[in-house]
This record gives sequence, structure tokens and C-alpha cells, in this order.
Amino acid sequence: MSYLVLARKYRPQTFDQVIKQDHVTRTLSNAISAGRVAHAILFSGPRGTGKTTVARILAKAMNCKDGPVPVPCNACKSCREITAGSAVDVFEIDGASNNSVDQIRELRENVKYMPAHSLYKIYIIDEVHMLSIAAFNALLKTLEEPPPHVMFVFATTEPRKIPITILSRCQRHDFKRIDVESISKHMEKLCAKEGMEIAVDSLGLIAREAGGSMRDGLSLLDHVMSCTKGAITHEHVLDILGVIDRKIIFNFSEAILRGEIPELLNILDEIYNAGHDMKKLYGDLIEHFRNLLVVKMVEKIDRIVDIPSHEIDLMRDQVKEVSRTFLNQILDLLFKEEVSILNSTKPKLAIEMVFIRMFQMKPALPIDVLIAKLDNLRKDIHETRTDFRDTESKPVFRDNPEGLIETSGEASGTAESIKPFTSAALDLNENISSIWERLLAIFSEKYPSLAANLKNSKIKSLAGHRLEIEVNGNDFNINMVRRNKNTAIIKKVCSDFFGKEMEVIIAAKKIQDLDNQDKIDHAERLKQEALSHPLVTDTLDIFNGNIVEVKIL
Repeated sequence: MSYLVLARKYRPQTFDQVIKQDHVTRTLSNAISAGRVAHAILFSGPRGTGKTTVARILAKAMNCKDGPVPVPCNACKSCREITAGSAVDVFEIDGASNNSVDQIRELRENVKYMPAHSLYKIYIIDEVHMLSIAAFNALLKTLEEPPPHVMFVFATTEPRKIPITILSRCQRHDFKRIDVESISKHMEKLCAKEGMEIAVDSLGLIAREAGGSMRDGLSLLDHVMSCTKGAITHEHVLDILGVIDRKIIFNFSEAILRGEIPELLNILDEIYNAGHDMKKLYGDLIEHFRNLLVVKMVEKIDRIVDIPSHEIDLMRDQVKEVSRTFLNQILDLLFKEEVSILNSTKPKLAIEMVFIRMFQMKPALPIDVLIAKLDNLRKDIHETRTDFRDTESKPVFRDNPEGLIETSGEASGTAESIKPFTSAALDLNENISSIWERLLAIFSEKYPSLAANLKNSKIKSLAGHRLEIEVNGNDFNINMVRRNKNTAIIKKVCSDFFGKEMEVIIAAKKIQDLDNQDKIDHAERLKQEALSHPLVTDTLDIFNGNIVEVKIL
């Protein structure tokens, strides 16, 4: 056939024409100039990045009539034959189909003979990792000490499959994936040479589908050119390649970030009806949100995100008002569900379930915002307690048969600051439980925090000037009541209540001494008090948390 595909028609013929492999071509050029070219060289890297092309250029540079030279003339007999693939002194061997030990033995016998008319006899073995172990072993000695007129150039996409004994005898050069921008610009130059009109966005789409392989990109471009007459529109490229438009991916992320689930499901349904691969769509979404998070976190992202510059600007605008934490939440959920999507027999339904779970997830606040909210909460609680103490310190009047008696609250926290209560119509013969209820009412009115700790207590004995109060509860309640400040308050209130100096004894009856039913009731009451505490409810709201367990100490 007379037609040559773009990958062959525009194959680089010098080191300078190789795209984005400067670290390899520069090293080889310097080695040729210095006369320090290794007798065995290994090129490894992804497919379509120029390994075989660089091997041919190296062969031409070594066998050029003016050589060895860093820049072959491409005009002499040797250069022309190598370019045409008909050179008698340069052997290109496919490792996949010539992998037996017998074929390597034949090669080992042929290396003894001098080249026909070139300086070197060069063996280029592509996909060398496909050789058998026996073939590698047969090659070892020859590879280590070849004749001075022989060179070996190996190329592979999987260097890990090559025995270490072979790797140690080769000078290794690793090829890199080619970025989208470089592939797109190179294809733009070739389209100009071919006289084809195609949009830059379409070239970027083709370059993205190439996955870092220049050969794959040129093959896709060849496919598009052969299916279209005249100017190539972006819609034609999408239809021919069967890929999803990048605008749709951006529409997806916009709907997710705004929380518009109807719009999101409509876009997904349109893509499904168009016959696109749902699993590939999900992979594109993961990659897109990864790029969004990187754009949000990093200022200079040229080497981190392999996307065109105009898409980077669109991403910056899209995540301008979105927190890093929320983006990380979305990416984490998408990544965790990837396995279930790939293994699902109904990927569209599985993706819809992921989206629904995503909208049920509340956006997490950044840690600095959480700290600020906690500081504000602590400040509000402190101010509330201060206002409460100020309110208690103001004069309070209560009705009694003898008139209005002024009393003051817990301003200083000492017994001396308490004005005496008037115990009107106090009958010492009345029921002890009734007396305790009246005392507890006084505590509840004037000292609610102390009353909470005395709530389940009772008078154990009352005789003369001696009053014994039995505190029921856990160690926390007992310790709070026994604090010097609270003990002084209890003694003062009781003395004022009975109208005489009282000796108050605090006896402890721990929760362990109660019967089983009392224990259960008491524990449940404490749990409910803890769950309804303002600090607990505010903390749950701020952190979007859940109550896992409530322990009674």
C-alpha cells in the first residue's frame, strides 16, 4: 500500500526530533561524542514513547559514514538502509516471536562475523522481556563480552520481567510518558503539514485518550482523518472516538458541588442512552475530582496535573468557593466505591447509588474552622456562666409570713455571703422526707448546680443540732457535694432553715449499694442528662457526629 500512517510517515530521524525524551537523547549524544557508548543498552518505558525510534537513530549515528556522530546525515547508504529497514548490518528482532534458546544460539553464532560495510553490527531486540529464561541464559556470556564490532539495543515495556543478570550487563535508559500538551502541539504541526483543519480542543481530547503514548495519539488522529472529509469538527471527533466530552465532565462536577441531584441524574441518563461506557465515565470522574483537589491545594501544578491550561483555569473557577475538605470527602467516596462499580453488572444503577450517598453526606468543615467554632462555643459558655453568676448575686426576695427578707446568692461562693433563711412555721415533728423536700426546694432556687448533685439524696437522721444527709449517686456526685465550698453552703442553709447552728454530716451511699432496678433507673437518668447537655448537643452539631456509647463512671 502506498499510504503511510502518520506514526511511520513522521517518525523522528534525529535525536532532536524525538518528543519529550531529552534525558535519553542528550545522554546518548554526549556518549557518542565522547566515544563512551555502551555495548549493551536497554530502553524501557510505556508503549509508543519512542524506544524503537531512538534505537534506530542510535544505529544510524553509530554506522553513519561520518560516524559515529551525534547527528546522522540521513543521506549515506547506511542511514538510508536503516531508515528503510533493509540494512544488512542492523537486525531488528521481535522478542515475542524469537524467544527460544535455539534462535538465541543462532544469533550467538552470527555475532562472530564482521559487518558487511558498516562500522558495527547492531542487534535491536524489541519486547526483550518475552525471551524465555533459557534464551536469556544463552545470551549472558555474549552480552557480557561481545566482539568489538557488535552492539545490543534492547527495548521493553516491562523491565521487571527481565532477569537481574541481564539488567546488570546493560546500560538502562527509562522513557517517560508524554504529556497531553506536547502530544497536542505535535499533532497540530502534523495537521498543518497534512492540510487538515481541526480544533485545538479536539486535539487535546485525542491527546488525553492517547494516555501518554505518541504513537497511540497519531493512530487516533489517523482514524479521525480517515473518517472525515474537509474540516474536522469537535462533534465528529466525539462520535468517531466514542469518548465523553470534557464539558459533560465539568457539568457533572458542577452539579455535584452544588448539590443538584436531579440535574446530575439527568446528565447520567443522557450519557447512558448515548451508549457510553459507564465504568470509563466513573474513572474519568475520579480523575477529574483528583485534579480539582490538586488545583485547590497547589499553586503550581504543571507537573502534577496533565491537562491543558484552559481546563486548569476552568477548574480554578469551579472550586473557588469549595473547601478542600469537601473535595477530599467526595474523592474519598468515589475512590472507595470504584471496585463495586467495576464489578457491578448494572454500573449505571451502582453509580446512581454512589451519587445518592454523596448527597446524604454533609460537607465536613476544615479543621481551622472547627477550632474557631469550638473557641466561640467555649467563649459563649463562659459568658453564660458569668451572666448566671451575676444574676444570682443580685438581691432576691421571697414571700414569707414575716415579710420580705432580702437574700443574696452564690456571689462569692462562701458561707458568710449567705443571708439567713427564715424557716416560717417549721414543725420539727413533720415527716423527714417533707423537710428534705423543702430544703431541696431552697437549694434548687438558689443553688441549682448544687441541687442537681443533691437531687437523689435524703436525710438519714435528724436529732438536735445534728443532721446527716445521705448522698446517693456516683463518685462524681459525692465528691462535688463534699467540696469545701458546697459543704459550707449546705451547713449555712440548714442552720438558717432550722434557726440554730447545725452540724451537717455528709454520708455517701454509692450507686453500687442500690438494688438492681434503682441502678438501671439511675444510669438511664444520667445518660439522658448527658445526652441533653448543651455542650454535647453543640459538639455533635459542629462535628456532624454520632453517639456511639455512653459510659457511666
